[in-house]
Amino acid sequence: MNEIDYLIKSGDYSARITAHGAALRELQHNGRDLVVPFDLGAPIPDYRGIIAAPWPNRIADGAYNWNGVIQHLPLNEADRGTALHGLVFDVLWEVDAHGVDALTMRCTVEASKGYPTSLELVVNYRLASDGLHCSVTATNTGAATAPYGVCPHPYLIAGDFPMDDWMLSFPATSYLAVTPDRLLPLDLHAVEGHAFDYRTSRVIGATQIDHAFTGLGTAPQLLLSDPAGTHVGMSWDEGCPWLQIHTADKADGSAHRLGLAVEPMTCPPDAFNSGTDVVVLEPGATHSVRWRIFGG
Repeated sequence: MNEIDYLIKSGDYSARITAHGAALRELQHNGRDLVVPFDLGAPIPDYRGIIAAPWPNRIADGAYNWNGVIQHLPLNEADRGTALHGLVFDVLWEVDAHGVDALTMRCTVEASKGYPTSLELVVNYRLASDGLHCSVTATNTGAATAPYGVCPHPYLIAGDFPMDDWMLSFPATSYLAVTPDRLLPLDLHAVEGHAFDYRTSRVIGATQIDHAFTGLGTAPQLLLSDPAGTHVGMSWDEGCPWLQIHTADKADGSAHRLGLAVEPMTCPPDAFNSGTDVVVLEPGATHSVRWRIFGG
C-alpha cells in the first residue's frame, strides 16, 4: 500500500493525516503529542486515528438482517468472531483538497454481499486556534436503503505521566455492559456508584475500560488532564449519542495504556443487529457528524 501522509498547521497546532484509512497519524500542540502517533510503512496499530465507517465498533459474527436479507461481512476480529470498525480503515483515500491548515479526502464503499449499497464518504480535517476540527459526510450513491454509523478512533495523551495518574471527566450517565469474551453488548447500567462514573473529574487509576457510554447530554465534552498541568480534550455534536472509551490494556505490555481511546459514535456496538440509533440512509441521502480535539 502506498504510504503517504499530509501535513496541516495552524498556530500552535500541527497534524499529519495518512491516505491509508484517512487516519490521524499525529496531532501536536506546541510540539507535544495529543494523540498516540504511529509510523508510516507498517499496518496501523490498534486502529489508531482511523475513520470507522459504515459502522463503528463490532458486529457479532459479521452478520445482520437488513430488509429481510442476511448480510455477511468479513470477520477481521478473528478471536472474537466479529466484523470490526467498518470497511474503510484499510483503504487509500483520495485527496480532494490540501491547504496549509485543512485537508479533504474521500473514498467509496462499494455494494457487496455484506453491505447493501454504495456510499461516498468525505472527511475534512481543519486546524484552528481551538484545535483540530473533523467532519465525516456519507452519501448513499446506490439504489438501496442502507444502515450507517461512524466514529473516529484517536488515542488521546494527557501528558508525560502514566495513564493511571491522569484525571478524566465526561458526562455519561449510563454504560453498556458487555460479554467478557467477545465484548458484545448486554444491557445498560447507570454509572452512579460505579467505577465508570467520571461525571466529576477524577483519577483513572487502574480501572480498565472497554465500554460504550451514553446519556451524554447536550454539547458533550471529554477532558483528560496530566498532573504536570497539560491536558487534551474532545468535543462532538449530538449526532454521536454514544462514546466508546478504552484504556488500551495490553497483556504483553508492548503498547500497554499508551493512550485513552475516545470514540464518539453515532450508534452502539452491534447496532446493525439491535437497531439502536442506526442511521437509515435512503438513496441520495446524506449524513454528517463532527468532532474536535484540543489540547494545552
